[in-house]
Amino acid sequence: MIKSMTAFARKDVQDSQGTLTCEIRTVNHRYLEPSFRLPEALRELENPFREELRKQLNRGKVDVSIRLQAGEASVPGFEINEDVAQAINEAANQINRILDNPAHVNALDILRWPGVLSAPEQDFSSAREAALDLFRQTVEELTVVREREGERLRPLFEERLTQMKALVATVRGGMPELLKAQEEHLRERFQKAKVELDPERITQEMVMLAQKSDVAEELDRLDAHISEVTDTLKRDEAIGRRLDFLMQELNREANTLSSKSIDAGVTRAAVDLKVLIEQVREQVQNIE
Repeated sequence: MIKSMTAFARKDVQDSQGTLTCEIRTVNHRYLEPSFRLPEALRELENPFREELRKQLNRGKVDVSIRLQAGEASVPGFEINEDVAQAINEAANQINRILDNPAHVNALDILRWPGVLSAPEQDFSSAREAALDLFRQTVEELTVVREREGERLRPLFEERLTQMKALVATVRGGMPELLKAQEEHLRERFQKAKVELDPERITQEMVMLAQKSDVAEELDRLDAHISEVTDTLKRDEAIGRRLDFLMQELNREANTLSSKSIDAGVTRAAVDLKVLIEQVREQVQNIE
């Protein structure tokens, strides 16, 4: 199955403590590399999140962002330590009686003093459970998006592979005629040079020419690699690395075909092959 490494998913859920929002973005990467932006109340969930990602994804750079927007009911009340506040007020009044130009101390000044104002510790256990469930749902949606985006590439791959097979078949079918034309060209060169046509010499030259221009092995390997790519696209697993390797092998054979070319048509076919391979390779870089 073709899965793209580029995808985005977002989900929201209302919790008793507010609104949870989970966003996940993925782009291509050689390995699975997650990063998290979590509120402090949910920080302890990072390891469970990583485990869930490993179950669902194989490769890609993954950015996870979770936000918790507190609802009105979850806004914590504040507790005031009246004894500390009273002591601060009395101390301030005592200092003011000493000063020639005393400064007024207001309520905010006293509230800023450590120990005067405190907020009760909140219980975020329900929010953590909701965040974990929300994260699983978002990852599932992300997986669906990655599959959908990947399947959109299938027609491109199939079209390029069909064109590659046609080019290989064309070169293979034209080789006998090409070698025959090269033999005639060799004979003409001997005749123009007024060299006696020694059958043994002509045979030797033709053997050397055939060895130099023999591309049957390259054509066979090109056909085999194209068939392997076609089969790989049908696999229900991560196929990106395998496809990348096959693109390298296809490009190697196309280069060898070009270097052995003794005809402009074969050279042109090799160049066209390399263009098609590069077009597929660019898309393969984004396949999981």
